[in-house]
Amino acid sequence: MKLIIINGPNLNLLGKREPETYGHRSFDEYFSELQFKFRNVELSYYQSNIEGELIDKLHESIGEFDGIILNAAAYTHTSVGLGDAVKAINVPVVEVHISNTFSREDFRHKSYISPGAKGVIIGFGLQSYDIAIQSFLDKP
Repeated sequence: MKLIIINGPNLNLLGKREPETYGHRSFDEYFSELQFKFRNVELSYYQSNIEGELIDKLHESIGEFDGIILNAAAYTHTSVGLGDAVKAINVPVVEVHISNTFSREDFRHKSYISPGAKGVIIGFGLQSYDIAIQSFLDKP
């Protein structure tokens, strides 16, 4: 199985940004742990702060990956374009969020990604990514 994790804006600052919400580990550290834990999965990782680059990466995933784990971060709540891209591709997408978006500001309660996603995992910290990977392993 070949999966890609695509992270959106400001997730390159994990471990430094709001550690009370997002924890103290960088995503690079965590990604190494995921690769070790899921050795039977070919994992790739991409992060961008630029909306169009995230859309391009979703498009490039067609025929390259069996699934996508997408944390579009703040773009989740603002980007019709990302939502349309998820719907336009034939690669299943699991939407993840580190924090419980429903316990935060009201604007974070709306997702443009969810309607096109295979599923949504919210609020389990970095473990949200583990759960997403496992969801692809459990269901073909």
